[in-house]
Amino acid sequence: MIDVKAFRENPERFIRGAQDKGIIVDFRRLKALDDQRRSILTELEAKRAQQNQLGKETGPRIGKLKGQLKAADADSKRGLAEELAALEAAPLTLKSEVAVLGKMLQEVEPAWRDLLLTVPQPPAADVPRGAGSDQNVEIRRWNPPAFDPAKSFEANRGFRPRSHQELVKALGLVDFDRGVKMSGTRHYVLTGLGMRLHHAAVRYALDFMADRRGFTPMGIPVIVREDCMVGTGFFPAGREQAYHLEESKRGGGHDLYLTGTGEVGLMGLHADEILPLESLPLKYVTASTCFRREAGAAGKDTAGLYRIHQFDKVEQVVVCRADDAESRQWHRSMLESVEMILQSLGLPYRLLQCCTGDLGVKNEDMIDVECWMPGRGDSGKDGVPGGAYGETHSASRLADFQCRRLNLRYKDEGGKTQFAYALNNTVIASPRILIPLLEIHQNEDLSVTIPEPLRPHMGGIERITTS
Repeated sequence: MIDVKAFRENPERFIRGAQDKGIIVDFRRLKALDDQRRSILTELEAKRAQQNQLGKETGPRIGKLKGQLKAADADSKRGLAEELAALEAAPLTLKSEVAVLGKMLQEVEPAWRDLLLTVPQPPAADVPRGAGSDQNVEIRRWNPPAFDPAKSFEANRGFRPRSHQELVKALGLVDFDRGVKMSGTRHYVLTGLGMRLHHAAVRYALDFMADRRGFTPMGIPVIVREDCMVGTGFFPAGREQAYHLEESKRGGGHDLYLTGTGEVGLMGLHADEILPLESLPLKYVTASTCFRREAGAAGKDTAGLYRIHQFDKVEQVVVCRADDAESRQWHRSMLESVEMILQSLGLPYRLLQCCTGDLGVKNEDMIDVECWMPGRGDSGKDGVPGGAYGETHSASRLADFQCRRLNLRYKDEGGKTQFAYALNNTVIASPRILIPLLEIHQNEDLSVTIPEPLRPHMGGIERITTS
């Protein structure tokens, strides 16, 4: 949720931010509801103050009048009784007025809150403006010394590449047919060394972050309540992408949702907490199974392992002080971790600065990492794809957007309570990462060389072969 005070002081910043992100928000209605809510709250506070003051003033007076009434003569009793009745009625009148205002607030507040939750985090000032991913800006590239993505795979390696679909079938690494038979489209079964390679990539990334980057590994739920999804900014805008478990219809107290990233659980850990300053920054990493409905992606990357409903992901999250410079430094550090891993695996990649139209609701800044995959891209006259970059990672700065929604705070140096800043980044997501791993490291004899860092997690196996 955005800072309501900041919205009131500078609504144009949020209106412009939504426009830059291509997100439609009814700001006119939001302002009207906010004004109405503030008016009700102001009157309600005034009435409650009157109640408190009246209680202090009338209590002793009522007691005194009751005493006088007992000793009064007939002529005085009528006047004293009328005054006593008026004093005793005043609190009841105020109580009724407070109840009416409370009911008015209950009617306005849900609509106000629901609309406020649709307001996106404004992009950082230095994020390039653009309508969508086509206008993202390349930052830099890396590729192994003996490989140039500007050339075809065949020009680099001397033979025509096979796609990862061809490789996994020939090497017995994935069974798509049985996955679809059990669960429908975009499902698969990892088999034999395919399963081992998948877990080798996940384990390597998790160990790397824990052992070399100092992150604390966490095992978190992947089934969460709705408030976790709302708090992390995945609802309401991304509701159609989540799998919904309607526990309330089965007698449960609340519905549950399958998460699409470990970020949800890692951020939800400290919801409604005030952290001591010395505990920051929090550096968490998790390996979790993720679920995405891929709603709206019909006909897009339907074959293979690129766009699937269930996958495993190593995710890193940082919660730090509310300091822009510190947040930017952690952003660079998180990306550095990813680059170190990709370089150690010998995978060509590039970094893209996402433009405003590709940021989504919650991010103030985001950088995508795309690996070069020989099996992607347009096919030439020979029917062989020319290769193309495909997104494998995404690193985001969220300022206080998630922490404000989650009510995640800390005490600063002066003892003042502040909303923390949050960042997140994919360390590795598999089986998508298997696409460049298999395609880049394939050999002419149909074997695949396993990158050295993964071999300890595969029992020392150096090559996957057909035999």
